[in-house]
Formats: sequence, structure tokens, C-alpha cells
Amino acid sequence: MRGPLGRRHLLALLPVLAFLLLGSGFWRMLHGLHNGQFDPHAVMTPQLGKDVPSFPALTGIPLSGAGTVQGAGSGIDAAALRGQTGPVLVNFMASWCIPCVAEMSQLKAISQVLPVWGIAYKDRVPRVAAFVRRNGQPYARLATDPDGRAAVEWGVTGVPESFLVMPGGQILWHGTSALDEATFRREILPLLMQARKAGRW
Repeated sequence: MRGPLGRRHLLALLPVLAFLLLGSGFWRMLHGLHNGQFDPHAVMTPQLGKDVPSFPALTGIPLSGAGTVQGAGSGIDAAALRGQTGPVLVNFMASWCIPCVAEMSQLKAISQVLPVWGIAYKDRVPRVAAFVRRNGQPYARLATDPDGRAAVEWGVTGVPESFLVMPGGQILWHGTSALDEATFRREILPLLMQARKAGRW
């Protein structure tokens, strides 16, 4: 009798323990906010300020009927990003993503300033190729992440998401929504100018 009774008591206590743990975490968050030590933005951008994560090498996507995307044969991997001599904007996208269509015009404008590398999240090559032919081609490299493993390593929670990667591989900026001109001018361009002034590229 004592054994089953003990298990029942333990099961009854589990919700209470979970509540106490959540309450403790919430209290620490509020305490950090009060003392200026908690940054809610950092919760959504866990890779910010870190080096690009190690992730499976991604195969480049050739665009049949429209030539091959520049550099696509090399695909995308962490070593290629870390070896760049200038900043690169890494853009996670998908052919089934409506906001991805909306940001394509801005990505094309950004591609005149710095290279944009596209990673198609859980998508099929023919659909990605058709998407780019239909909506424009901003990518210096375009690769596919068919099982989403690379996205997991990057901490991607949805598409589109973009990362500004500096020479050497440090992630300087992370955006979790479709890019527009205002975001580029307000957030990305000042970082590029500061990095240029500091001689980082």
C-alpha cells in the first residue's frame, strides 16, 4: 500500500512543483528587468553576437532554364561563411512562405550592397527554383535545407528569418520577420557602417 500511495502523492505534487519552477523563472525575469540585466530581445535572438553554428553542408540549387545561381555549386556551409572577407546576409526562406514573397524586392535591393545567401527551409528544389524565377533572384548563393536541421542549429523559429554575418563568422544582426527598406536602413545599414569604420571588412 505504501508504494502506490507514495507514487500517487508524487504525481499530485508534480503540478505544484512545475508551478513553483515557472514562478521562480518569472520572478528572476522581472528582477532582471528591474535591474536592467534582462534583455527580452536576447531570448528571441540566441545566436546574436556568436559565431555561425556548425550545421550540415547544404547543397546548392541550380536554376534550370535560368542558368545557375552564382556560387550555387559550392552550396552553403559554416566554413564558407566564416571564410568570407565581407559581410553576408543569410536569408532563411521557403517557396510556400507568403511573407518571403513580400521581402524579395528588398532582398534584391540589399544584394546591390552586400551578398545575400538564401537557405530554403524544408522545401523541394523545383519549387524553390520556380519561386526564385517568378519573384526575382537576389541570391549570390542558394541552397536547400530539406530536413530543417540547419535551421535548428541557427535557432530559426519560422521563415523568413535573416542573419547578418561578419567576416570570420560572427552574427551581428538577426531579424525574425520579412525585411523591408525601413528595417534595412534603421537596423542593418548602421551596423554595416560601424563595422566598416572599425575596419572589420
